[in-house]
Amino acid sequence: MWTELSKAIASLNIPADWIGIRAVKETTSSRHVRDGLPQANGKSSTIGAMLEVLVNGCLGYAATNSLDLSALQSAGEQAYKQALVASEWWIYPFNAATERPKVVGEYISPFLEPFDALSPGEINELLVRICHTLKVGDKIVQTIASASTKDRETWFVSSNGSQVYQKFLFLSTHYGAIAQDGAIVQQRTNNGWAAHCYQGGLELLKEGDLWHRVRQIGEQAVELLTAEECPTARTNLVLAPDQMMLQIHESVGHPLEIDRILGDERNYAGGSFVSKSDFGKLVYGSPLMNITFDPTVSGEFASYGFDDTGAVATREYLIKEGVLERGLGSLESQARAGVAGVACARASSWNRPAIDRMANLNLEPGNATFDEIISGIEDGIFMESNRSWSIDDRRYKFQFGCEYAKLISKGKLTKTLRNPNYRATTPEFWQSLTKVGDASNWQMYGTPYCGKGEPNQAIWVGHGSPVCVFANVEVFGGGT
Repeated sequence: MWTELSKAIASLNIPADWIGIRAVKETTSSRHVRDGLPQANGKSSTIGAMLEVLVNGCLGYAATNSLDLSALQSAGEQAYKQALVASEWWIYPFNAATERPKVVGEYISPFLEPFDALSPGEINELLVRICHTLKVGDKIVQTIASASTKDRETWFVSSNGSQVYQKFLFLSTHYGAIAQDGAIVQQRTNNGWAAHCYQGGLELLKEGDLWHRVRQIGEQAVELLTAEECPTARTNLVLAPDQMMLQIHESVGHPLEIDRILGDERNYAGGSFVSKSDFGKLVYGSPLMNITFDPTVSGEFASYGFDDTGAVATREYLIKEGVLERGLGSLESQARAGVAGVACARASSWNRPAIDRMANLNLEPGNATFDEIISGIEDGIFMESNRSWSIDDRRYKFQFGCEYAKLISKGKLTKTLRNPNYRATTPEFWQSLTKVGDASNWQMYGTPYCGKGEPNQAIWVGHGSPVCVFANVEVFGGGT
């Protein structure tokens, strides 16, 4: 691939100020089983390239599913014409030296077992067994299990000498059970829908406590049928790391995307309550709130060495001791906004341009063990695993629901609660953060379908967090 792309970048006859080629080769497999019966087994492959050119301070894009020199030349010409016409109305003049600097390097996902270590039949047998194990009794009316893999390679070359190669191995798994007793229906899954998303090989299918966890999920689905409804109250809310994943994603990740703050997303997914002038000043949360953008975490779902424009990925604090410091903005968004950002220009495939996206957003650990957290609470509710979410188009007001909860009374976890929900505004919520768990209860999860952009781009992100305590939060049940 390097030979063809290097030859192409040297041969393209386009009078642009800068040219980049990002080629992507991707193979995806997915296997789904319901009630012990295979429902879908698929495998697909795609390959193509995005041509990006800089003309008179304006960037233009065109994609092709052929890597022949003639196809790349044609796409480059199309991108050039687009940029040339648009340059009469650019809103900011980009510069290749600052927005597209030369970079050379590679990144490869860590893994122990390649994806072909098990045959498709063996993977299906494992998923069938998970479904059978989930069915702990007659009240389990549906079981599901799935596994998806993605082998993705990218090559990036540019007219100013960039050469970047990255190889990613992604594995996503999901399983869960639905229990029913008359009109009462409850669902329990493995930390929420498709939360187990990581970089690595098939070793990730064989978690050390897999069968214990599968049985526990089935048992908890049945347990929820006779549980009490979550009460309506203002109380101490303790969130497990799997729910913190959604909390970070929706109320920190999306509102800090600089292109959203600049208005690029408002006609599709909304803006943000954050403004450019807030960086370095806004008290986003309590002093215990430390959020990092960190694509360097080994095995986390959105780790990488370089973003899709070649910017070097580094660990950076977005929020430090509660104060907003940086945004989720690529080199070009940083230039437009005059705000510090990160290496986050990412594209879902070869036929999409890179835009500002969150990657790994993590809440850094504090110093409290789980037992210390629970024992220090007189009254409260502990919630796990996201079930539903709703947040306004400024990422300000939200309401989230979880699958499973426990009442906390006099420093102990007591009875199980069903249909737990909570709501707040983003600043109010994060400023109520009173305790952050330590490294012993820090866990990372991911999601494969974060949507954004027109045309839409569904992309993979990762989030890690310890258990957290929020004071005086409004909680309520989901029953009539």
